[in-house]
Amino acid sequence: MAATDAGSRIHHAQPARSARHDPDSAGETEGGPARPNAPSARALMAAALALPGIAPSATAQSMPDGGTFSIRYLDYRDWQPGASRMEVQSPSMFLQKPFAGSWLFEGSLVYDGMSGASPRYFNTLSGASGEGVRDYRTAGDARVTKYYDRYAIGVGGAVSSERDFLSRAGSLDLRWWTEDRNTTFSFGFAGTADRIHSNNGVADNETRYTIDWLVGITQAVNPGAIVQSNLTFSRGHGYYDDPYKPLDARPDERRVFAWLTRWIQALPAADATLRLAFRVLDDSFGSTSYMTEAQWVQALPQGWTVQPGLRYYTQSAADFYRNPPFPSGYVPGEDYTADTRLAAFGAFTTSLRVAKSFADGWTADLRVDFYRQKSSWRLGGGGSPDIDTFSARWIQAGVTKAF
Repeated sequence: MAATDAGSRIHHAQPARSARHDPDSAGETEGGPARPNAPSARALMAAALALPGIAPSATAQSMPDGGTFSIRYLDYRDWQPGASRMEVQSPSMFLQKPFAGSWLFEGSLVYDGMSGASPRYFNTLSGASGEGVRDYRTAGDARVTKYYDRYAIGVGGAVSSERDFLSRAGSLDLRWWTEDRNTTFSFGFAGTADRIHSNNGVADNETRYTIDWLVGITQAVNPGAIVQSNLTFSRGHGYYDDPYKPLDARPDERRVFAWLTRWIQALPAADATLRLAFRVLDDSFGSTSYMTEAQWVQALPQGWTVQPGLRYYTQSAADFYRNPPFPSGYVPGEDYTADTRLAAFGAFTTSLRVAKSFADGWTADLRVDFYRQKSSWRLGGGGSPDIDTFSARWIQAGVTKAF
């Protein structure tokens, strides 16, 4: 569990679903912000079917007129009372380039260097084989989209590699729009194959396979507003246990259903844009989560932009989660975990992004996010007891060149 939520992943990339970090499909991991920047089939599909940019007048039906190249760097830290945990340093790059008249190429590369300790549960800090976490990850994705008069088809692939984990993914998406271009229908399919080989020998070349579907609609409500609503369904089977946690045994199948709706509203009088989002997610592990987010994008003189944001997330516990101390409630042969990422809790994320546009298509930006999680912040109360407060912060800086 190492880094960022959906609103701040570089290039909209989703996290790798490794043995130690098993996030859901929509932004939070089970119990904290997700690791940044790892491409997956779900990421490719989400990026392909995302809303246009800040200006609601932009249309997802139009291929970009020019190319974009960006370089970014992320620094992530998290901690619990009295103890630091994970640190991640992550450089990345992204390229988007039209070619051959009606084709668009998009690709990214990322490297993560990770160190620290896994989440604290039953009053200790633990890691792989008790040695702590020291790992690296290299990942990349590529996607090609063909634009036609009334529709566009995209095909993508991704790979993410760690010492104990290898993930390969592919995706296919279709967007079709009405003649007046006010409505766009989106359909997507993605598949991921994971291989887990833990450093402590518990997981010996275990596998996990996941298939994802997406159907959505994007509607121009008026010249200043766009609304998008997506339904996604994910079904996987294989190895879901955490080999670095004692007695951890989880079901070998998982189904996730999510509904995500976004609204983008231009406010010309203020030279600003309001972005709102809401998501509900149901997990066959027994957890249900809700997310709501608001961002204000304010244009300022001389090419400056300021974007504050606030996000709230809450989830119930998995059916087989048992509160620490270990091994409370353990019954041999039954599904069981003491992983606090599967506990019941609530969390807030505050963010601030500052960007500056320069001549010749250059843009520089800096974003800072702060995340805090407590069991008592769960919606309606009733969070899991004996869970330490969890905090994280990440800083992202980048330079982009349009050409």
